[in-house]
Amino acid sequence: MTPGPDATGPPTGAKGGSGAGVGPGAEGGPGAEGGPAAEGGPGAKGGPGAKGGPGAGGSSEVGGSPGVGGGSGAGGPSPSKVALALLSVSIDLGAGRRGVDMGPSALRIAGLVPGLEALGYSVRELGTVNASGPELTPPGESRARYLPEILEVCSRSHDLLVQAMEEGLFPLVLGGDHSLSMGTATAVADVHRKRGEKIGLIWVDAHTDMNTPEITPSGNIHGMSLSVLTGKGPRELLELADGVPAVDPAHVSVIGAREVDPREREAVRASGIRVFTMSEVDERGLAVCVNEAIERATRGTAGFHVSFDLDVIDPMAAPGVGTPVPGGINYREAHLICEKMARSGQLLGFELVELNPVLDLSNRTAQLGVGLVESALGKSIL
Repeated sequence: MTPGPDATGPPTGAKGGSGAGVGPGAEGGPGAEGGPAAEGGPGAKGGPGAKGGPGAGGSSEVGGSPGVGGGSGAGGPSPSKVALALLSVSIDLGAGRRGVDMGPSALRIAGLVPGLEALGYSVRELGTVNASGPELTPPGESRARYLPEILEVCSRSHDLLVQAMEEGLFPLVLGGDHSLSMGTATAVADVHRKRGEKIGLIWVDAHTDMNTPEITPSGNIHGMSLSVLTGKGPRELLELADGVPAVDPAHVSVIGAREVDPREREAVRASGIRVFTMSEVDERGLAVCVNEAIERATRGTAGFHVSFDLDVIDPMAAPGVGTPVPGGINYREAHLICEKMARSGQLLGFELVELNPVLDLSNRTAQLGVGLVESALGKSIL
């Protein structure tokens, strides 16, 4: 199967939505000005997209499979030759609401592994990293709640993924709250750092997660993850990476932000990351924004990791999420993001986080999540 028209350069993503701004009822957003729009240089050229599995599952164009830990310009190999390293991270200590620790189980119940195998992938189970529950874990410092336990979970997740990637496996992570990314995204960055390569990061989320203990209104660490990954936060978490920052802000984009804390806005604007708010997505179109995010993530890098928080999707389509915010992207737009990631040929890792089965309806959000993972790994209609 030949790759789609975007396979040799950065794809473009179009995103609709309800026009929600930053925070309920707000119009603007820090994101549009949060860093210079990616421009100029062509994205790293991807190889031919690998043949996707049976066409259906919501994808609209021919897709390629992800490159597995390849260097710059590495295209996606055939799914039949790719092994996925599947890691579940059962944690909700970083969030302000219980339940997302059950997300990995809900995704498995929804048929994730059979779906991946139907696409031609072999799946190696790395098991589950379990956090202690809040019943047995003291919250500790109020401005960085449960920090020691979250650090331990991130460290264990990091080490498991590094080992798997060094064996040539593609990292696929199921969460769990978004604090886990400080271990998982850092693992992808560290593996490529050892090869003398940088990575990009695309953060698909209703929130920018750029708080620090000094400015957080809640003390919930899942709202600090991207800040840590880009070089600001508690020293213990920064030291998870072999180098600080784990990811250069110049290669980082957030897509779909619509709720940003007041002091966090200042941090976003000063950070150098690029934020495509829902306001910008509504005005310019999702495809354009996703294309620019991919171009930014692949300029001078080995490829990019995707951290996909299900709360980016409107609660009408995805009710079972940890921190729902009205005015998100719809079902098809969520698939479009994932399809374009696959067609880029530059995907180095993928994680799906913040699924909360306690708030879901008949496992509907988990089923949507399974479809999104399949689209990111190359499932297409034709």
